[in-house]
Amino acid sequence: MVGSLEPVDLALIDHHCHSVRHEQADANTFAQVMLESAAPLPAGVSGFDTALGAALLRWCAPVLELDAGCSGADYVARRAELAVDEVNARFLAGARPDGLVVDTGHAPETLVGVEALSALADAPVHRVIRLETVAEAVARSTVTHDRFAAAFADALADRLPTAVATKSILAYRHGFDVDPRRPSPASVRNATSDWFSRGRYSRLEHPVVLRHLLWTALEAGLPVQLHTGFGDTDLDLARSDPSLLSPLLRATADLGTPLVLLHTYPFQRAAGYLARVWPHVHVDVGLAIPHVASRAATVLAELLELAPFGKVLYSSDGFSLAELHYLGALLFRAAVGEVLPSLTDPADADRVARLVGRDNARRLYRLPPTST
Repeated sequence: MVGSLEPVDLALIDHHCHSVRHEQADANTFAQVMLESAAPLPAGVSGFDTALGAALLRWCAPVLELDAGCSGADYVARRAELAVDEVNARFLAGARPDGLVVDTGHAPETLVGVEALSALADAPVHRVIRLETVAEAVARSTVTHDRFAAAFADALADRLPTAVATKSILAYRHGFDVDPRRPSPASVRNATSDWFSRGRYSRLEHPVVLRHLLWTALEAGLPVQLHTGFGDTDLDLARSDPSLLSPLLRATADLGTPLVLLHTYPFQRAAGYLARVWPHVHVDVGLAIPHVASRAATVLAELLELAPFGKVLYSSDGFSLAELHYLGALLFRAAVGEVLPSLTDPADADRVARLVGRDNARRLYRLPPTST
């Protein structure tokens, strides 16, 4: 039972999340976010009839002055009665974050800006640069294919001083079954020419260009986040298995740049192994925590079977709906309270909880200390 297990004093830095909608969410938005799918639902199927949906109605409804376990229709209707900033503030501040590390590169036109997000959450916000978003912006300029690599390097360098990390969505755009080596300048020029020939506004999917972005970021030195494991229908799950990254991890080990494997579910045990054997690998089970809801402790325990405690981080992967930030924090605190006493000396569980909840993120991203 989440309410009885939550260690209420556990400080959290949400080391990977997104912003929240600046417009009110309708039932269709809830369905898309809860099911990670934009496909129309078949008759008789509801996003609320999932572990995430049940958790939302149980734990988020009271925040909106509704009875726990109310209907999905009543929940959406009550939410719509409130100003969207009020809803966002209740859930974001209710998550009690000590900081948010935010990927600003996905659907920014639908989300509140970082300054507003910081105010709503009453917490500092730190930026993550999404590599593919920068590359696609460069492609839409007048740069020629033979100057793309230099133009991307300049654009990335301009953004790095205001960021704490970069992020690759290689899993979405191709998959991890790629040549792990840094591509040659000639191969990058050829690949960029091929990409541009499809139209400068076309989606970047060329594996050579994607590898070039990743290696450029790795050589820049900030931690690089990698989406792994499940997501929406835009990826092939088998090709997002972090085990496929072993050749890349081998090729990048001498750089020393931290690689952060995000989400990892249902491959959390493999991800824990990778974090154990590769010094530059760090992990979370962020996206999974709110989606598996009451099973969060099981998923976290499977990651911690092998992953060193000093290399595991908390994230919600909250996106669009502020309820995901809230549920991520609530369920993670509960999972930590359940799992750690069985994995560590009970007298040491609080120290390990602080590592996983906040201190690992603060160290990895070189974040300033907070007041608590």
